[in-house]
Amino acid sequence: MTERQPSPTQPTPDQPADDRTSHHDRVREGYAEIARSGQWSGVSSDPGATSLSVSNQPGAPDEAALTGGGCCGGGGCCGPTTTSPEQVALAVGYAASDLASMPDGANMGLSCGNPTALAALRPGEVVLDLGSGGGFDCFIAGPRVGGTGRVIGVDMTPEMLSKARANIEAYRRSSGLDNIEFRLGEIEHLPVADASIDVVISNCVINLSPDKPQVWREIARVLKPGGRVAVSDLALRRPLPDAIRADIEALVGCVAGAELVEDVRAAAEAAGFVDIELTEKDGYVEAMTNWKDPLYRKIAAAFPPGRTIADHITSLDIAAVRPGV
Repeated sequence: MTERQPSPTQPTPDQPADDRTSHHDRVREGYAEIARSGQWSGVSSDPGATSLSVSNQPGAPDEAALTGGGCCGGGGCCGPTTTSPEQVALAVGYAASDLASMPDGANMGLSCGNPTALAALRPGEVVLDLGSGGGFDCFIAGPRVGGTGRVIGVDMTPEMLSKARANIEAYRRSSGLDNIEFRLGEIEHLPVADASIDVVISNCVINLSPDKPQVWREIARVLKPGGRVAVSDLALRRPLPDAIRADIEALVGCVAGAELVEDVRAAAEAAGFVDIELTEKDGYVEAMTNWKDPLYRKIAAAFPPGRTIADHITSLDIAAVRPGV
């Protein structure tokens, strides 16, 4: 079959096309800035964007203190500048050996789990990474599938794509392999042929989509019968306050767009997947809290008294299988 090319974003029945486009544009702009500078300045340049207000919370800290350090400054989706990408990767389960051979700049600290470990990749497999960013998980997956395998990264942000492609030559020199490519596209409309992929991986990206059921349908479309999914993402144990859901910084920071754990399962089941395993992990949220990540401090201040971030947000490992014929 021919490859499907990226197509215009289509609205869901309850969401106008303009809202979908605006959602994508805001995420794309945030991650373009991360690719260029290593951090995101948040909503300060967008006078029409909403931002969390914490002044009405009892005992809330000063908002200027909460937003200091910028978003995505080197730790997690929105980490403080004092936290390195290496610290984040190690905290969510990557091995030091994974990081030692990584091309410069490929690890930007945007992980909330380790999908390549979850996938248990085998030589000869074809792997697709949704929202591949700077190529971090692709460059880890490449040696695991070897010269007979292939890794395809898809990202909708041209600046991220350029960053990843610029590192391919360094990967070739260090690994002796030429088995990775990066394609421009949205994860709701993947530029990948039907039934051509053995394993789909993704790391803290599906939460960013305005149409998650469509993402799961696309994953099912591109997987071969018997193909499997290995995704790490942020999910919700209970709903977020409306102020957080409406915050642009929290959206780009992988929190505002997260959905309930049971809704993740429902979307995967509706797309036809079986053997679905959802594993909640507290390590990422604990790390962001312990490191006093500026976004997580701001979110914590918006919760009702007595509620913690861990009551609402978890890192979720998602494993599933497309049924065979």
